[in-house]
Amino acid sequence: MNFKQISPNGQVEGFAIITHSEKKVTAKGKDYLDLVLSDSSGEISAKFWDYNPQIHGDFPAETLVKVRGTISQYNGADQFRVERIRNVTESDHVNISDFVRSAAYKSEDMYDKLVAAVNAFSDEDLKKLVLHLLEKNREDLLKWPAAYKLHHAIRGGLLLHTLSIVRLCEGVCKVYPFVDADLLIAGAVLHDIAKLREYSVGNSGIASGYTTEGNLIGHLVMGAREIDEAAKELGTPAEKSMLLQHMVLSHHGDPEFGAAVRPSFLEAELLSELDLMDARVYQIAEALTPLQPGAFTNRLWALDNRKMYNHARGDMQKKVNLE
Repeated sequence: MNFKQISPNGQVEGFAIITHSEKKVTAKGKDYLDLVLSDSSGEISAKFWDYNPQIHGDFPAETLVKVRGTISQYNGADQFRVERIRNVTESDHVNISDFVRSAAYKSEDMYDKLVAAVNAFSDEDLKKLVLHLLEKNREDLLKWPAAYKLHHAIRGGLLLHTLSIVRLCEGVCKVYPFVDADLLIAGAVLHDIAKLREYSVGNSGIASGYTTEGNLIGHLVMGAREIDEAAKELGTPAEKSMLLQHMVLSHHGDPEFGAAVRPSFLEAELLSELDLMDARVYQIAEALTPLQPGAFTNRLWALDNRKMYNHARGDMQKKVNLE
């Protein structure tokens, strides 16, 4: 976080956007705010103890604020203790776009690259179906994150994650020419399409939580349902629709990790593996980027609570190659 120290006792202050805000109660019955504060450099968990909305005001998600407080360690991670907080005013001369982490590529460019990949299909049914769903969801795709907390949880993250997998698919198909490239890439483009309805996302492009439908149904089932509805509307052959739906329903690999079914044909298996690969590479790179050479990350929940070692033999600042 780009906070500056303002006193010898470690007190810092700065501007941030609230990406998560929840009023909670301590064991002693006192209200407090559980927050996540973010800027373009990252995010930090924060607590505002003894919070009183009548005195301090409301601080919902997507609010740009100026905060003052101290940073300490809690369970191996930084935590910010809020001492003062206020809404940003015009006199602060700050813009919300400066505090939202975004993909390294322009969303419009990533969207156009996806469309170009689909336009290269020889299967006209798959081309028509995928383009229909892309065009239908274009406005949201340009800003949507790929996750609430984990991989690619940034503005434009869903397009970055999707296009990264498409590029991996194209490479795989060069090595294994017997793979149905159109089917594999179609599944890659659509595998997370229902995240557009799974997360609550405002104009900033940062997820503040899950929708009711996202909590109760989830993006795998919602995505398969969306493909089914579009296929019936467009007259897509039933088997092609079924194959795509299976790829969406199985792309988490194992029911333990949320898959409705396990992958049951080659392209479904490849999609599942490539999805996991891209998510893990992103999370490892994110965790290693701020570390000094020779240091270990904190335990990473999404990597089975393993610590990752920074051997410093690669430049983690380089952006993903989507060309």
